[in-house]
Amino acid sequence: MRNVKVIQHSIVIQAPVAQLWQRMFDPQLYREWIAAFCEGSYYQGHWQQGETIRFLDPNGNGMVAKIVEYRPMEFISVSHLGFVYAGQDDLDSAEVTSWAPAYENFYFTSRGDSTELRIEQEIAPVYEDFMQQAWPNALQKLKTLAER
Repeated sequence: MRNVKVIQHSIVIQAPVAQLWQRMFDPQLYREWIAAFCEGSYYQGHWQQGETIRFLDPNGNGMVAKIVEYRPMEFISVSHLGFVYAGQDDLDSAEVTSWAPAYENFYFTSRGDSTELRIEQEIAPVYEDFMQQAWPNALQKLKTLAER
C-alpha cells in the first residue's frame, strides 16, 4: 500500500500563461528555478504525454517519471515511478514501492495578464518537510524568471 502525503502550493505570476509556460519548461531556465530543490538539477526527456522523463542531480541520480497528461498551458500530470541511481532506474525496490506511483500535478489558470500556478504533489512522508520548504523558494524563483 502506498504511503504518501499530499502537499499543495500556489502562486500568482504577473505574466501571461504562455510566457510562464515557456520560462518554466525551457531546459536552461528550468535549471534556475529547480535549483531550489538541488543546485545543478536538470531534466532529461520531453514534456509530452506518454513520454518518460528523468529529473536528475549533477551526479545523474534522481527520479524517473512519466508524463501521464499534457494539456499545454493548462495542466500537466507527472507520475513519479522510481529513483535513478548511477544511471539505473529503480522501479521495484521496497523503498520505491512504498510510495510509487506518486503524482505531481501542475495547474495553470489565466487571470487576465497574470497566471495562477498551482502544484499538487504526492510525496513520501520522509520528504514532506523538505518539499514544504523548497516549493515556495522554487516558485519565487520561477516568478522572477517569468516576470522579467
